[in-house]
Order: sequence, then structure tokens, then C-alpha cells
Amino acid sequence: MKLPVLNRVLGLSLLLLFSFSCASDLDYNQVNDLKLEPVFVANLAYFDIPANGFVTNGVEQNLIFDTADVDVFKDNFFRDNLKKVEFLFEMENTINRAYLVNLVFLDNNNQSLHTINLTIPAYVGLENKVTKTETFENAQLDLLKRTTKIAFTLTMLSGTPLNQSSPGRLKLRSGITAYLVVE
Repeated sequence: MKLPVLNRVLGLSLLLLFSFSCASDLDYNQVNDLKLEPVFVANLAYFDIPANGFVTNGVEQNLIFDTADVDVFKDNFFRDNLKKVEFLFEMENTINRAYLVNLVFLDNNNQSLHTINLTIPAYVGLENKVTKTETFENAQLDLLKRTTKIAFTLTMLSGTPLNQSSPGRLKLRSGITAYLVVE
């Protein structure tokens, strides 16, 4: 047999084979059972302040305050499918002063919905890390979804006064993990 004839015979054989193959009905209702569970991880806040960053014109500043708008909960898809949120905070202090960090979650009327408090002890020569995880589920998650602002307060507690040559640093790293369920 010549090669083109052989190709035709093989082609016809394959066609006959596939015409006798089995097939089942497709079940399009399976799409109703589809459940996606995406997880989103993002940085929330970060700072690295040297000890002399708490001194302005020779005067110690023992309070830092900031407010950030939160608009992620304006998105209906995100709000409706959000099932759990975890905030992770890691603070490291090498300054010989203790600190208090407060994050206050506020609603449209600037009413407090939830507060996260972190106490960071003064540095005494040993590793000085504080970690905290705050989880929002169920009723707590409903409060979080009403958040429109987060007020951040960093308070330096009493101790030896700082100056321009004071050693050490205060570092904060924080992140957020959001768990969604889409059905």
C-alpha cells in the first residue's frame, strides 16, 4: 500500500472507532454545587521608627496618632462572601521604653466598633518581639464589615527620657488574611 492510501485507511478506522464510542449525558446542574474558597493575604501596616524619631526639636513626643479610611467593605461582592478575617501583628522593640499600640475600628459616626490593644515591653537587652493574631468571625465579622476607619494610636509609656542620640528602634509589621466563600 502506498502511504496516502494507508493514511486514509487509518483515518477511516479512527473515525469508525470514535463513532462507536460511549458517551454519557452531561450534568449541567453540577455548577450549582460549585464552591470556591479564595484566600487573600495583604500587608496592612508597617513602620520602623528609630528612638530619635520620638524626639522633635529636643522634645520627646510620646503620642503618635493617625487615621486611615477603610473602603474595602463598600464592595458588595467582598462583603457578602467574606467569612473570616485574621489580622497578624508583629512588634519588635529595641528602645528602653515600653509602648502601647491601639487600633480602634470606627463606623460612619466615628463610634468605636472594636479595639485591638498591643503592649510592647521596654527593651532590656534580650529579643523583644510581641505577636498577636486577632480573628473576626460571625458577630465580630459583622462589626468589622461596618468599619469605615481605623484610628491608630502609639503611646510611649514613662521611662528614661529619649534624646537625639538614644539607641534602638520600634518596628511594626502587620498583615491581613481574608477568607471568602463563593457559592
